[in-house]
Amino acid sequence: MAQFDTVRTGAGIRSAEIDEGLRAHMNKVYGTMSVGMLITFAVAWAVGTSPALLSVFRDPVTLSPNILGWIIMFAPLAMVFGFGAMINRFSAAAAQLFFYAFAAVMGLSMAWIFVAFTGLSIAQVFLVTSIAFAGLSLWGYTTKKDISGWGSFLIMGVIGILVAMIINIFLQSPAIMFAVSILGVLIFAGLTAYDTQKIKTEYLAHAHAADSEWLGKAAIMGALNLYLDFINMFMFLLQLLGNRE
Repeated sequence: MAQFDTVRTGAGIRSAEIDEGLRAHMNKVYGTMSVGMLITFAVAWAVGTSPALLSVFRDPVTLSPNILGWIIMFAPLAMVFGFGAMINRFSAAAAQLFFYAFAAVMGLSMAWIFVAFTGLSIAQVFLVTSIAFAGLSLWGYTTKKDISGWGSFLIMGVIGILVAMIINIFLQSPAIMFAVSILGVLIFAGLTAYDTQKIKTEYLAHAHAADSEWLGKAAIMGALNLYLDFINMFMFLLQLLGNRE
């Protein structure tokens, strides 16, 4: 009996250590994501409120991108694919630095919103997005339901949205943009819950290995995924709810 109690006590201590580690891991994920968000919106505001800086990438009146503007528009997508392909070659510190550089480039690509939409509507949509994101992420973290099966359908939805948005660059159809915005909000809302649960389950699967290098890079990759969920949900909601200048 004493031996059984010792084993049970040891298992309880180990479980408590894993729970504490999970909280620390999630705090790092959300903290890294928050710093990235701060960088993005600081860069976007600085460039978007300066006609001289914005004119480097876009026409300040029509907001049509020039050659450099097109490069900046698609650079975040290329960086995401590159990050996913090369993260195993990065140290945790290098991966974090890359993420912050990505956040700055994303800010450049989003700067036009401070000309196209009123500052009040941007703040309101940001607040709505923050509340929705917090609720969805909390549900993904606490739910006992396995939502891993959502992944393939949601990724297919993201690909479909990207194709539709590229086509609409040439068509300039408000109806297509409206439909894409609605679908985009729904898809990235689902991805917020899915990615949160995935971050949690991956940590629990690797917790016993105590691989600090993996944990560091996994936290940054998790922060990137949740960052993309938030930014995309915000941009699609802004298209639906934002008041234009």
